Amino acid sequence: MTSFNPKDISTGALHGYLLSSVAPRPIAFASTMDAEGRSNLSPYSFFNVFSSNPPILIFSPARRVRDNTVKHTLLNVEATREVVINVVNYDIVQQMSLSSTEYAEGVNEFEKSGLTMLKSDVVKPFRVAESPVQFECKVNEIIHLGTEGGAGNLVICEVVKLHISNEVLDEKGIIVQEKLDLVSRAGGSYYNRAKKGFFEIPKPLSTLGIGVDAMPDQVKNSMVLTGNDLGMLGNVEALPKQKEIEEFIQNVSERYPNIGNMSPREKHKIARNYLSYGDVDSAWKLLLS
Repeated sequence: MTSFNPKDISTGALHGYLLSSVAPRPIAFASTMDAEGRSNLSPYSFFNVFSSNPPILIFSPARRVRDNTVKHTLLNVEATREVVINVVNYDIVQQMSLSSTEYAEGVNEFEKSGLTMLKSDVVKPFRVAESPVQFECKVNEIIHLGTEGGAGNLVICEVVKLHISNEVLDEKGIIVQEKLDLVSRAGGSYYNRAKKGFFEIPKPLSTLGIGVDAMPDQVKNSMVLTGNDLGMLGNVEALPKQKEIEEFIQNVSERYPNIGNMSPREKHKIARNYLSYGDVDSAWKLLLS
């Protein structure tokens, strides 16, 4: 057995061991609003439920290990003392991942990830309409665990209203776990789907993905592409150039001889197949042809 004194290894290495060992962890998809009323949306896996009377959830937007900066979420809950915690199921996992991109202050991650803003009943931050369970919360207390990179900040939230999709409830009003289909976080790029096991999602680009809001209307309004498909497509730095698209079409013309006359729906179906193999580049070239 290999043993470590936490003080003898780097914070980054310790962070990796902790996240890989304490897993899978539930995800708090936290929607907040800053003092100017601008929305923010970001996921946190330092999260759990700690009391039912009163109903208390706690999540921790930790200080960044690499540069000791703090998350917009932390600044917002300190300013407004309100948050909505949305659960993450498999249907929105790619959009959730895209929302974790470190966009500039004031950028609306709802728009970047293509998720729908749903007005809350009690608090000001919006709910994620696509999330099957949403908790409107007041922040009772924030406990700062340190001042160095990697230090957590416990946001103690009291649930003031919860919303549950009827699609995940049985005839007795009980949540059916298989229908809920929650996703949790593990180490590195690993996630866990409650009913299927581990899978990987590449980390969002540090150069910033274009986001769903920057996509052509015929793509983001597709009746074929799913939210997860859009999340993958949004995690690219730039769209392919026309010359790249033309070369791609020439290369696949033997496989798809009628590609020049395909309907958008047909192209979108083939693009989904490329995405199922993680080939985002080919999917985009087809979609833009």
